[in-house]
Amino acid sequence: MPLKEARVSVLDHGFLYGDGIYETMRVYEGVVFMIGEHIKRLEHSAFHIGLNLPKSPDEIKVSIYETLEANGLKDAYLRLTVSRGEGPIGLDPSLCPRPTYFILAEELKPYPQRFYNDGISAVITKTRRNLKEAINPQIKSLNFLNNILAKVEAIKARADEAIMLNHEGHLAEGTVTNIFFVRAKDGGRAICTPSLDCGILEGITRNVVIELARRLDMRLIEGEFTEEDLHRAQEVFLTSTIMEVMPVGKVDEVKYPVGEVTKLLAAEYKKEVAAYVKETKASGPSIWGYE
Repeated sequence: MPLKEARVSVLDHGFLYGDGIYETMRVYEGVVFMIGEHIKRLEHSAFHIGLNLPKSPDEIKVSIYETLEANGLKDAYLRLTVSRGEGPIGLDPSLCPRPTYFILAEELKPYPQRFYNDGISAVITKTRRNLKEAINPQIKSLNFLNNILAKVEAIKARADEAIMLNHEGHLAEGTVTNIFFVRAKDGGRAICTPSLDCGILEGITRNVVIELARRLDMRLIEGEFTEEDLHRAQEVFLTSTIMEVMPVGKVDEVKYPVGEVTKLLAAEYKKEVAAYVKETKASGPSIWGYE
């Protein structure tokens, strides 16, 4: 339906309490990249908040592609949201008999090419990442206030992204990104990224980049790192579904080049996307309109 006609009740618990989950997906040439992984993560999030999804995985796929077709989009941004649903005031999930389910589809507006050429800026914020024992970071929740507060700090500092530490002072993640950096290690170099134990979301793009690094026989370390480790890095980059592999040119007052490792992984990621799209289109006639 047209956006101006789309409405959600003021009694929806996603609005009232942030009680719900979502996934953001990127569409290339009419193909939703890593759609299976996104749906699995949606199911995982739903399980951990005790939310029964109103559609099966196959039905979700159909609804996603139907939305793309209805909007005539080939290169797009998609957001699938499932909230607890409409119900009386109160925290009890049983007050909501039916989840609210909707998909937004928009034409993709890529980041400026200069961001990829020169890198974006970031700051390490005073806002800490939510304690993982309080809110499971593997739940991609509608409640984004933690990230918003960090983003406000970044805006005040005139930076493009905020990087949060966890309660122990270790690097966690950005507001909508996972973080990687390259550092000298034992006469060579290693790609470093915070481990899941640091209280971060297991990003789908993050996992693709980790797999690509391993295929290329690059040394990769998932662990606990400090802001000093980041400030001493040779290269820094972020990953997300929409950004893909985004170089970072500055963190706080420290500047970094857009280095060879970042450029290589960015190029390999694009190859991975192209191969995925080609394979999907070659899979034969389907409900998605490929012939």
